[in-house]
Amino acid sequence: MTDVAGVSQSTAGTLYVVATPIGNLDDMSARALKVLAGVALIAAEDTRHSVRLLQHFGIDTPLAACHEHNERDEGSRFITRLLAGDDVALVSDAGTPLISDPGYHLVRQARAAGVRVVPVPGACALIAALSAAGLPSDRFIFEGFLPAKTAGRRARLEQVKEEPRTLIFYEAPHRILECLQDMQAVFGDERPALLGRELTKAFETLKGLPLGELREFVAADPNQQRGECVVLVAGWTAPAGEQAVSSEALRVLDLLLAELPLKRAAALAAEITGVRKNILYQAALDKQKNH
Repeated sequence: MTDVAGVSQSTAGTLYVVATPIGNLDDMSARALKVLAGVALIAAEDTRHSVRLLQHFGIDTPLAACHEHNERDEGSRFITRLLAGDDVALVSDAGTPLISDPGYHLVRQARAAGVRVVPVPGACALIAALSAAGLPSDRFIFEGFLPAKTAGRRARLEQVKEEPRTLIFYEAPHRILECLQDMQAVFGDERPALLGRELTKAFETLKGLPLGELREFVAADPNQQRGECVVLVAGWTAPAGEQAVSSEALRVLDLLLAELPLKRAAALAAEITGVRKNILYQAALDKQKNH
């Protein structure tokens, strides 16, 4: 069988994307162990870290580095092995590769070359945290790591301030308190949130509180400012009544009011934003009264 790239799938090897434990080694699946023991080579984010995992399970498969600094350039060596018929496994330091971890470029190169890519699912910190958070899980968005600087972080948070789905973020321990402070400033004190820290490990934290109280909880305990962190924030809920106008709808209304009569501006804003015309008309009247 030959695919669109002209590669014979019967002779090319398979790239396995293998999830590994995020803490508790008992979470390693039997399938993952079988794959890691059976492939010709393991592409690892940090070979020093992964060799300890392999030694724990008695696996001696050779390792080669595949991290964010080399995977664009070094990916070809893995593709060459795959096209020659060798099976290769891709692992990150913990959890599922590509999820805020390296591997995207290698997977993309493999698929472009017609190589079969097979997921071997397992631990993933964001899904583990979501499953135990008690926040809506039917719809959610994963934002990964926020910018390291306050200005950039707040700007990104402002972009999702009125996102109705549950928000999930990763954060470094040395920035977790600053991150929660910025979330409190942008989302407000009362927005429900949860800190998932050191998931599946001995000192695991799953603390759900309104953002203002969660920030105080972390500030009061230095131990909560250590380890790997996942932060979940409840999605935005539109206020009832006349306060249901979003900031974006008000921005559109302001722009139109600068050029058009009130009634026409409200009608156009309603067409653009989907907010009812009478609500926008009242909002425009309120703006005029306040100026």
